Amino acid sequence: MNRRTFLSSLSIGALAASSASAQFKPYPAKGLRLSITCDMFRGPDRGLPEDSGKTEALGRTTPGLPRQKYSPDEGLALAHATGFQAFEMFDWHSPLELDAYVKAKKKWGLDCACITVGKGVRAPGCSLTDPADREGFLKELKAGIAAGKKVGTKRLVVLSGMEREGVSRVEQMNSCVATLKVAAPMLEKSGMTAILEPINTRVTRPGFFLSSAWEAFGMLERVASPNVKLLFDIYHVQISDGHLMPQIRNQIHLIDHFQIGDHPGRHEPGTGEIHHRNIFRLIYDLQQAGKYSGYVGLEYYPTVPLGQTMGAVRQLANLLKTKYNRDQR
Repeated sequence: MNRRTFLSSLSIGALAASSASAQFKPYPAKGLRLSITCDMFRGPDRGLPEDSGKTEALGRTTPGLPRQKYSPDEGLALAHATGFQAFEMFDWHSPLELDAYVKAKKKWGLDCACITVGKGVRAPGCSLTDPADREGFLKELKAGIAAGKKVGTKRLVVLSGMEREGVSRVEQMNSCVATLKVAAPMLEKSGMTAILEPINTRVTRPGFFLSSAWEAFGMLERVASPNVKLLFDIYHVQISDGHLMPQIRNQIHLIDHFQIGDHPGRHEPGTGEIHHRNIFRLIYDLQQAGKYSGYVGLEYYPTVPLGQTMGAVRQLANLLKTKYNRDQR
């Protein structure tokens, strides 16, 4: 049985049972360090917005996609088996889920790359765009810092929230900058970094305020804190901006985490228009140059069994130290 066949038919229960007494160590990466968002463990309950091509389609499950659901322990067992070093973005607001991931993290020797601060994408009462929400945001940030310490992460994903009708974009941008400046000392004291995520408004989240990476970079330059950086999701940035490689190369000093998903469809690498191998090569070269030390996280709807796509991305990200040869496809 080859590795791909094994991964696509992997029995997590059997894996956990046979390895219960082992001491697990992180996969010795030959290339990029990989993470996986825990929403991909939720099977039919997963909550990622899908790219419908026109507008958001929250809560829809595409017919024919794999529906297997994994517990926190099973999910991190699969991550360990497929050579991932980390996991991210589970529901830490649930004490049961937080405790389950803390335990599974210790068992399987993985890192927690990041968790999300706030009350969802719409950020009700804790947005960055409204000065009246500033205290609510700081309250959520404080809770996120406490949860982050429990699970051992140093990155907190931050979302701007929705546009405010009748309020100028300049005024909303100023509010975002002011709130992040107030938050910066709290982040610095805790050793945490807030990573701001733009979300595209064309196919995923119409009405979301911060949809462009280039605009986010301008915001971060104004905040001017080493503890406030960007989550560069290549799926969202491809839709909103394009110019993926120039933005990554020129702004890597402001990027602290990457996420991937192909477009159109928000499925695994190779199903759309993004050349993930070239993106991975660039990030790896920046990593080798000492300019990036974070993770690349999977956040998409696979069209094949989860273990199979995770194994395929692991192989795609196993880069060598030599410069990329265009003949290597």
